Amino acid sequence: MIKPETIIKGVRVTEKAANQQVSNKYTFVVADDANAIAISQAVEKLFNVTVEKVNVINAKGKVKVSRMRKANPGVKGKMKKAIVTLKAGDTIELA
Repeated sequence: MIKPETIIKGVRVTEKAANQQVSNKYTFVVADDANAIAISQAVEKLFNVTVEKVNVINAKGKVKVSRMRKANPGVKGKMKKAIVTLKAGDTIELA
């Protein structure tokens, strides 16, 4: 099994993510090769909570072309996010 620390890269702290925390939903940036089952197990192990549902989103990056390397464009902002819904009564302290 992969270590939970390598699956969960960090917590997304945005206005939309903060509004979802009221309804027990937390947003994490996860590894590109992680699936919903591995994300669920990692969150349960790291934060000692019970996960009800995991939604995984692959956010496409924006292609950036450098003037010096026009033949080889790069991608910026690509990430995989997971919105994790917790059991009622469980919370994660992010601060």
